[in-house]
Amino acid sequence: MNSTITLNIIRFILLFALQILVFNNIELFNFINPLPYILFILLFPIHGNKALLIFISFLLGLGIDMFENSGGVHAAACVVLAYFRADLLKFSYGISYEYHTIKIADKIGKELFTYLFSGVLLHHTILFGLEIFRFNFIWEILLRTLLTTLFTLILCVLIIYLIKPSKK
Repeated sequence: MNSTITLNIIRFILLFALQILVFNNIELFNFINPLPYILFILLFPIHGNKALLIFISFLLGLGIDMFENSGGVHAAACVVLAYFRADLLKFSYGISYEYHTIKIADKIGKELFTYLFSGVLLHHTILFGLEIFRFNFIWEILLRTLLTTLFTLILCVLIIYLIKPSKK
């Protein structure tokens, strides 16, 4: 139990620091900013306390908002992602998702990819919808959501491959 808590604390701090120090400074075409910090929410233990996850997700988003001066949109998107995480797991893994553990295995299977994609898409849709919040900019919201989702997904997969345990 302690190793799980320690791993999650390290993951939280590392992803938060990487987002603030590295990924916030990456902007492709002055339009696309990767947001892989949400991996913390997506890789949180399945049997973890949901209320705790929502609270920690709020703190994570609030911390990002404070550094980006973005007025709470990250906090709102993180809370929505944490709230619907169980539904995303059911959608990706099926009804018996509770018997799965989100393990960083040799390869990313279709279930894990579907889970990551749907989680990133949900987060980014909420984030950019709240950030821009004007119906006449719907195409900009959709384009920015799609492109940032793809870039973030690529980075998430790369990060997962970098942190996966090596075979001995």
